[in-house]
Amino acid sequence: MSYQLIDAFQRLGKPRLLVLGDVILDRYIWGDAERVSQEAPVILLREEQTEVRLGGAANVANMLRGLQADVTMAGIVGNDPEGERVRNELQSSGVDCQGLIVDAERPTTLKQRYIGRAQHRHPHQMLRVDRELRKPLGAHAVQALLAAILPLLEEHQAVLISDYAKGVCTPDVVPTVIAAARQAGLPVIVDPPSSGQCGHYQGATAMTPNRLETERATGREIRTIHSAFSAGRRLCAELQLESAFVTLDSDGIALVRADGSAEHLPTRRREVYDITGAGDMVLAMIGVGAAAGIQPADLARLANVAGGLEVEQIGVVTVSREEILADLMSGGCTSDEKICTVDDLSRQLAARRALSQRIVFTNGCFDLLHVGHVTYLEQASREGECLVVAINSDASVRRLNKGSDRPVFPQQQRATMLAALEAVDYVVVFDEATPQELLACLKPDMLVKGGTYCYDEIVGREIVEAYGGQVKVLAAVPGISTTRVLERVRGDGNASSAPQPGGRIQRKAG
Repeated sequence: MSYQLIDAFQRLGKPRLLVLGDVILDRYIWGDAERVSQEAPVILLREEQTEVRLGGAANVANMLRGLQADVTMAGIVGNDPEGERVRNELQSSGVDCQGLIVDAERPTTLKQRYIGRAQHRHPHQMLRVDRELRKPLGAHAVQALLAAILPLLEEHQAVLISDYAKGVCTPDVVPTVIAAARQAGLPVIVDPPSSGQCGHYQGATAMTPNRLETERATGREIRTIHSAFSAGRRLCAELQLESAFVTLDSDGIALVRADGSAEHLPTRRREVYDITGAGDMVLAMIGVGAAAGIQPADLARLANVAGGLEVEQIGVVTVSREEILADLMSGGCTSDEKICTVDDLSRQLAARRALSQRIVFTNGCFDLLHVGHVTYLEQASREGECLVVAINSDASVRRLNKGSDRPVFPQQQRATMLAALEAVDYVVVFDEATPQELLACLKPDMLVKGGTYCYDEIVGREIVEAYGGQVKVLAAVPGISTTRVLERVRGDGNASSAPQPGGRIQRKAG
């Protein structure tokens, strides 16, 4: 995964979002599907545990809290115990419920899922029982809901609409909210209903329909990426969207923009245990990113990761920023992406520290990469979870009086060679004679040098130790140094002899 994407993720901040939609309470009954009932040819589930979770738009709000956003919930609940439970659960998660209206004429939507485990295997959903009212809100409820939402818009950075077709997101409500939000300069991201009825979402910023929702909304079957592009273009044109994120389950996301441009953002294969809540997670991730001004392509990439983490778990659960960051970090990167500026590296290391990773730092000219370098870099990488290699710039090498013909290779080539090593996570070039300024800026947990150095020769050790870091000398490969290798290449006969025991190589403070 691109380090640039990690950098974008680190810039999310903590925006405030308003979620409008159908509030649902999910009840899970877990048990052992031990045998077939004697009364009827059905599985007998012996109940072991009951759990209540937020669903629908309430789940989106809860997922946003997991992503460290501030959230206001706007929707309808009934005057019943389930409605009170929804409010309590939301408030316990830190969600502002001042947009949550009680309508005594309708029940709180309740979905009860029965989850069975047989023969000690992974549990699976067996049955779902719903209690709901799908008719549109009455005039009084519409008026109350709009009166609660509209004054709140200026306090938020984005509006998310989660439509589960339970009667809240109607043409009496949605167009007014979209118009007011866009007037206030807020992006409006919509997860449309499964029915495909999307006409009242005209003017929204973006939409996140899945494959089936897109087919129903456009009347076009989606079997290929290109057919998804075609359907997405139709959505953008008919609904005046800036972009459409057509989610294609294991095929990732087809992103289409208003200008007709499109790209496919694939996702990596995962072990899928439960797709429940994946669409909510995608909406939440795109919403937070849109509020932070992240570009659509990166929004789609982040949504792929967040949605993928969701389907790896049973039921609807929140996915934390730390989990997403860890997944991004595990994805690897190209050699070019490892080469960073100091500012970029500082943000990358902040991400690593958020995961409690240990940062190891080493430095040098690395003018001619050889087995001694590779060996000690591999040793250094085992001292922590992240290895930063700082190399002297060409001008810095020359100032160290390495010789008129040094460096042999320019800094970009030296950086590329180091970045190609699996042990190295980041490479940064510094222009100063010593790495002291860089150490003071980055504050690694450990500073290491190869075994040809002794402790007193390690430049910057006093800086690292002053803030509580460690300094360590690693083992050396006898008889190997850049100077000796160059002497051999140039045909200096004396260079072929092994170094004397205890012999040391004089060096500058690089």
